Amino acid sequence: MSATDPVSEQISLFDFGGIAPPAPPPPPAIDLERIPLDGRQPIPPGTYNSLEALFAHCRQCQRCELAGGRTNVVVGRGLPTAPIMIIGEGPGQTEDETGLPFVGRSGQLLEKILESVRIDLATEVYICNVVRCRPPGNRTPTPEEAAACRPYLMEQIRLVDPKIILLTGATAVRGVTGRKDGITKIRGQWLEWEGRLCMPIFHPAYLLRNQSREKGSPKWLMWQDIQVVRAKLDEFLGRSPIEIQD
Repeated sequence: MSATDPVSEQISLFDFGGIAPPAPPPPPAIDLERIPLDGRQPIPPGTYNSLEALFAHCRQCQRCELAGGRTNVVVGRGLPTAPIMIIGEGPGQTEDETGLPFVGRSGQLLEKILESVRIDLATEVYICNVVRCRPPGNRTPTPEEAAACRPYLMEQIRLVDPKIILLTGATAVRGVTGRKDGITKIRGQWLEWEGRLCMPIFHPAYLLRNQSREKGSPKWLMWQDIQVVRAKLDEFLGRSPIEIQD
């Protein structure tokens, strides 16, 4: 290439001429005075200006007794601006070890369910839980534990601002909406909560315990539900429906 070649005269976006590139901005400051350590006290809405700030505080949270037994705080994963938010119950052992939600057997099944209707985990989904620390023995979180963690969940919903919320299991339904209906009664139905569209679905762990694919089985019902979710997502995003093979 000659010295007069116009391509060689372009300025490289990565050439700082011996000057170091600008340092990344420091993480956002957290006003700890606004964040009560007592789980019975609420965290004011709007406390966090980003998911990064929320993550930073959750890592030092002591708002309930679950904090004493955790290996890692499990806050969330996925696209911060995802159109779909999936909310589970709480971390299991694998999640506690990795610090990521839904990465054990249930999470692997959840990913297969999403892939079956071509919902892209990387670009269309954000995943979190009702509580961010593992309950001992993977038991259901107590109402007090869920209440202590609920402000974090409400802030995650506000910051991600999803178009669709999938509530996996009765604990997630109760933790978000306060409803105590059995999951078999309300699964697959659209619920409006705080101006948002929510659908209760079976928890993947329940499907792992019920392997039948016959008509009317939990797995068959989940297949019907996730197709409805995909259709609603396409409607929100203005996309043409895709043909999905049974």
